[in-house]
Amino acid sequence: MARATPTLRPDTASDLLIDGQLVPGSGGTFDVVDPATEEVIGQAAQADAADMDAAIDAARRAFDRTDWSRDHAFRAHCLRQLRDALLAHTDELRELTVAEVGCPVFLTHGPQLVGPITDLGYFADLAESYAWTTDLGEASPLGIKNHRELRAEAVGVVGAITPWNFPHQINFAKIGPALAAGCTVILKAAPDTPWCAALVGRVIAEETDFPPGVVNIVTSTDHGLGEQLCTDPRVDLISFTGSTDTGRKVMAAAAPTLKKVFLELGGKSAFIVLDDADLATACSMAAVNVLTHAGQGCAITTRLLVPRSRLDEAVAATKSTLEALGAGDPNEPGTMCGPLISERQRDRVEDYLRLAREEGGVIETGGRRPAGRDKGFFIEPTLISGLDNSSRVAREEIFGPVLVVIPHDGDQDAIDLANDSPYGLSGAVWGTDPDRLNAVVNGVRTGTMGVNGGIWYSADVPFGGYKQSGIGREMGEAGVAEYLEIKAVATPV
Repeated sequence: MARATPTLRPDTASDLLIDGQLVPGSGGTFDVVDPATEEVIGQAAQADAADMDAAIDAARRAFDRTDWSRDHAFRAHCLRQLRDALLAHTDELRELTVAEVGCPVFLTHGPQLVGPITDLGYFADLAESYAWTTDLGEASPLGIKNHRELRAEAVGVVGAITPWNFPHQINFAKIGPALAAGCTVILKAAPDTPWCAALVGRVIAEETDFPPGVVNIVTSTDHGLGEQLCTDPRVDLISFTGSTDTGRKVMAAAAPTLKKVFLELGGKSAFIVLDDADLATACSMAAVNVLTHAGQGCAITTRLLVPRSRLDEAVAATKSTLEALGAGDPNEPGTMCGPLISERQRDRVEDYLRLAREEGGVIETGGRRPAGRDKGFFIEPTLISGLDNSSRVAREEIFGPVLVVIPHDGDQDAIDLANDSPYGLSGAVWGTDPDRLNAVVNGVRTGTMGVNGGIWYSADVPFGGYKQSGIGREMGEAGVAEYLEIKAVATPV
């Protein structure tokens, strides 16, 4: 029988999902704020430590006492069911997402909504097609003939802790692979974007066949609940996306119980323009990149490395694009750069802009709150010149629409500058000579690279970083493998 499709409204999508039930938070509620207007637009459930304990207990029981981890076909069915149910709510989810996240509406047709929902189908397919057993044939260790095989098994209970910048994409990049692998999940969503997680809980409870306890969703402003997930011995793996500083704390909290950890952390990625590139096009694309969701993305390229001899030309081209696009209402179809997520984040970006001036940087354009916008956490798209790669503004993750342009003295110097960073998450290179482009790709130590505008983002492409940008990979088959253990089985023959 076809299920009814209820209307999702913020005031009815804010409960916790614990053990298959939608329940209010034991701590009451907290406010949800629209970043474009600074207005309170509703409330979300405030979970406390008892709620988190109940969620962990439910996930543990669902993993240990059901056949969820062994029924690959049923897992695929549930994931496809969730995908289809969420797609049926696309219009409602789009309105809610723009209001809560402040993302430009055009991004909801891609990585802010429709893309991640659709990708659940990819993980459903993997649940059915993954090589769950591998036959190693026969061998005779110690003179005893044995048949050997490897079995891939779910790691167990997963604690997923997610940020606010691309909530649907990151929530589903954790939920999808973990469920495909056969794990059960507790999702601790960011307090800035609780509705994007809570509405998924409502759809799971009302429109899918997920067994109770397989997915639990907790919203709260209490960051101690994340620590509770990390330290609880009933949780087998922590999957965290966020800042590098918080990632260190996650590792430390997980260490006493020797949990597996997946960490997708910060970035300060380089956009390299070689001297044979179409410089105007390349710099315009670098500007567009840093405008995306107001620069609030860990993989966004925020260092623009250009040939020293063409620095002035590069500044002019980049500045022109930034000024032409500007910052605007996220509900307008043509807006690329909306508001920052919160007053706290806007203050952080403004602190970096003050620091840039103190370090001797030149604000070529932007650097202020947009004129005529008395409400909303907006910052003008900003281009900074006059600083080298040792400046804090060039080394630290700002998470705003701020691009630093730095001159390089040839291909190897550009590679060295790109690598002169504690991070290694993403990058880009523009040029015309295939051999030189390939040399740059080979030389830069980073998890993803786009060549001449190439887009690597896709459900089947593993995403993650080198160095202090994290541990492990998310998405693709490698993303499912993060949630698996390998068991070797030998049987005498």
